[in-house]
Amino acid sequence: MVRCAYCGHEQQITGSPWQVVVERDLAAALAKAADEHLTEDRRVLKCQTCAASFDAAEGQGAGQCPFCGSAIVADPARTRRIRPDGVVPFAIPREKAQDSLRQWLAGLWFAPSDLSRKAEAEARIQGLYLPFWTYDCDTSTEYQGARGIRVVRHVPVTRQVQGKLVTQMQPVTELRWTPVTGRVARRFDDVLVPAARALPLADLGRAGVWNTQTVRPYAPDWLAGFRSALYDVALADGFAAAQGIMRGIIEADIRRDIGGDAQRITASRTSWRDATFKHVLLPVWVAAYRYRGRTFRFVVNGQTGQAHGERPWSVGKIALALLGALAVAGLIALIAGQTG
Repeated sequence: MVRCAYCGHEQQITGSPWQVVVERDLAAALAKAADEHLTEDRRVLKCQTCAASFDAAEGQGAGQCPFCGSAIVADPARTRRIRPDGVVPFAIPREKAQDSLRQWLAGLWFAPSDLSRKAEAEARIQGLYLPFWTYDCDTSTEYQGARGIRVVRHVPVTRQVQGKLVTQMQPVTELRWTPVTGRVARRFDDVLVPAARALPLADLGRAGVWNTQTVRPYAPDWLAGFRSALYDVALADGFAAAQGIMRGIIEADIRRDIGGDAQRITASRTSWRDATFKHVLLPVWVAAYRYRGRTFRFVVNGQTGQAHGERPWSVGKIALALLGALAVAGLIALIAGQTG
């Protein structure tokens, strides 16, 4: 059962609760990108300002972009997309997300005095499902490198002491390197890659992480009352980004395997096997507001409630604070000088 965040209507979700979200073979999907069983036709709403794309309900011809607040209009052409495999439902109600926005605005230091009033009047919290790719993959990596061990040796150092040259033994720490080769292996599960470029990665990262173990099999009913962004990162490009994430973890594995006090990696070669993927929709609450010609965003993780916002600063308040700090520092220096 899912409840609309705007009108309160409750909709029974079709499908069995015991269904599992099936991982799809990546190589097969890339070879058959237009497979009828994998894709579906979608009507699109397109933002002309930030280029974000959204799923359009039947008959919907326009709307407001949740990312930048600009008007969005229907694209007359239909697009064929890989359909979603799973969805993480909203766990944070709209009222709580709205309260998070108010509390965040009220707690801002050095914000313009009229910011809260203008932002609350303009910002409208919207529930949105964002598209992500998740990738699973078995990896094995052969590497060459060197292990560094710190050793201390004593070397003679001659210096002048009270007009005389004196030679003393001084400890010097250095690394002694030993060539090493080896192999590490790791199974990656649900490496998460954002599939829509419109919302900056910094905003998503600061809004926390999602637990993809709670993903449910996709059904259109989950989207009742919410907007769904469409992906614009291709499946192959998403896997390239996932490989970048995996390489960072593999490098850490190699360094642990080399051991010692320091490590050098001179060469590595990774084999990628049995790669699979899912197209999943993850929940966020988004509000966009404009202040003095600039657009700012506020994002709430729809699963955990963690929030992050962009904000303007008041130059005047910062300047007054600096002047106050300088005045206090000057007064302290004056008092110290009189009592010294």
